[in-house]
Amino acid sequence: MDFSNKKAIIFDLDGTLLDTLIDLRDSVNAALSQNGFPERTTAEVRQFVGNGLGKLVERAIPDGKANPLCEQVLADTRKIYAKKSNDSTKPYDGIPALLHALLAKGYQLAVVSNKPDAQVKSLCKIYFPEIPVAVGQREGFRLKPAPDSVQETIRLLACSSEDVVYVGDSEVDVQTARNAGIPCISVLWGFRSKQQLIDAGADCFAETPAEMLHLF
Repeated sequence: MDFSNKKAIIFDLDGTLLDTLIDLRDSVNAALSQNGFPERTTAEVRQFVGNGLGKLVERAIPDGKANPLCEQVLADTRKIYAKKSNDSTKPYDGIPALLHALLAKGYQLAVVSNKPDAQVKSLCKIYFPEIPVAVGQREGFRLKPAPDSVQETIRLLACSSEDVVYVGDSEVDVQTARNAGIPCISVLWGFRSKQQLIDAGADCFAETPAEMLHLF
């Protein structure tokens, strides 16, 4: 596929630009442990992430939302993650070079994530100050795969949906792009396997950031 006619690229954050898995795992496990529940493995948490902290906790806690302590564990996870969101997090290899190359080609860049808005803005300011628009979970906007945050980001970029491509690593991202009516590039260095993405309807893939650059 060729996206060289696009004007803007909207990136997912976790599993796409940043490897956040260890900090997410440690935060939810700390909250589970202090409420008397067993901790989850890295492999389990890898499959639980993608739909925001609420779904992460719901998937991690025994009996999910039916557990009477689910809201307490979520509140604790939010507090812990607010402090731990940059303990082990780092950009994936090749991501800074990819972003600089895309900017040099004239593309507008943005981030849309289901992570809390404060952490999205903080991490992007630290690692990707060249990205001017970063949108996370906040009041008035449904989480992905609803298209709300993507549509708001397109408005902030002052372009149209025809000008935009979305980049992510999960089934949620494939669905988000579909709901927003824009094409999606699914990256294979993140939290999901290629087969999981194919099963979700993905049809354009990038094995590495360098390979993704060839699509533009």
